[in-house]
Amino acid sequence: MPSTTPIPILLVTADQLQTHFKAEKSWIDAMGFKAEPGTFCLLPGTQQSLSKVLVGRPETLDMWLLGLLSQSLPVNRYELISDLTPEEATALTLGWRLGQYSFSRYKQNKPGAIAELVPPDQADTAYIEAVVEATSLARDLINTPANDMGPDDLEEVARILSVTYDADLSVIKGKQLEAENYPMIYAVGQASVAAPRLIDLRWGDVDAPKVTLVGKGVCFDSGGLDLKPAKGMLMMKKDMGGAAHVLGLATMIMKLNLPVCLRVLIPAVENSVAGNAMRPLDVIPTRKGITVEVGNTDAEGRLVLADALWAASSEQPELIVDFATLTGAARVALGTELPAFFCNDSAFLEPLETAMQATTDPLWNLPLHAPYRDLLNSKVADLSNVSSGAYGGAITAALFLQEFVDTQIPWIHIDVMAWNLRNLPGRPEGGEVMGMRTMFELIKQRMACPQD
Repeated sequence: MPSTTPIPILLVTADQLQTHFKAEKSWIDAMGFKAEPGTFCLLPGTQQSLSKVLVGRPETLDMWLLGLLSQSLPVNRYELISDLTPEEATALTLGWRLGQYSFSRYKQNKPGAIAELVPPDQADTAYIEAVVEATSLARDLINTPANDMGPDDLEEVARILSVTYDADLSVIKGKQLEAENYPMIYAVGQASVAAPRLIDLRWGDVDAPKVTLVGKGVCFDSGGLDLKPAKGMLMMKKDMGGAAHVLGLATMIMKLNLPVCLRVLIPAVENSVAGNAMRPLDVIPTRKGITVEVGNTDAEGRLVLADALWAASSEQPELIVDFATLTGAARVALGTELPAFFCNDSAFLEPLETAMQATTDPLWNLPLHAPYRDLLNSKVADLSNVSSGAYGGAITAALFLQEFVDTQIPWIHIDVMAWNLRNLPGRPEGGEVMGMRTMFELIKQRMACPQD
């Protein structure tokens, strides 16, 4: 039976190992433990019990240091004994908690109990719980296959959040999208048996700073008539990862009661194939009033986002943030674990960098390189949804979106993978949240707690 008394976890350096654990030296040497960062050693107690756990301490503590321990240690309760600042205690506990995640909805044999960590007294437990809830929600949404996470299901998740946090929810659905001037959302989703829709969640004091989040909610992307190959479709259940991110971020904002006026817009669609699917070189009107030529039906995410971004701009919020699994080009440039971001206001770049450092949640700034805008010109419409060139696809996609954001409104676009291709400490393979903690910190510092 697990002990009711927490087992100590001590973070130790190689020097401390030599000076503080002389009595256990033979055991430690036999285990081959040298206090290398992230490695651990179990020290036995009496009667086959576990007395303590030693973990190699790096020069700078990283929130992922304990990310594997909850899945690696014997089932028991543990506590951190090392001297830690509140920020370190919060980060290490959070890394442990995020490492406890597993997706077992469809498994007959569910995972059993796992190791638990008692949060240090100085840890910010409210923040930890908010991040864990938001991250688990987003990971679950991304991991769930499209037969159980279509536009209807995504709407239901938003509805549950609206009830939980006393938010207002409205949904424009099906043909009503055309009537209310969201033609691109309708065009992308019209071929699916699941009606396209715009999910619109509002929360907070209307007099507080306005922050609007927009998330790409393509619940499955076949590519449309420009059909993806089978391999390219294999992970397209994650194409609603942007929607998952903004629902997670909204959860953090509402749970921690940030003093902002929050709006969340999610165009939720399936990009399917049918007789009424949009065709290559169709010209579609937009909410903004300009026309877009469909150069490729597989560049559909930017179409649904464009209508939603123009709707977001109409209220003149202090900040618009969108998350989208938008381009493979961003992955080619930066890999799968480092999301690209674009920002039209340089005043946000330094606060963003500060937020990244504080949260260990990196993003990388790519430029809105204006000369590439000409690559989106169309001979028959105001704009094409794809570039006429083969390079810089993440930039041209961002430039397309920028056409639908009021130039006076600060806007951050995050092009995210939303998936771990490998197991990392605290970040198991599968659906993942990237940039959410950074954006929460930015909104908190810049919008909810502005400097005098």
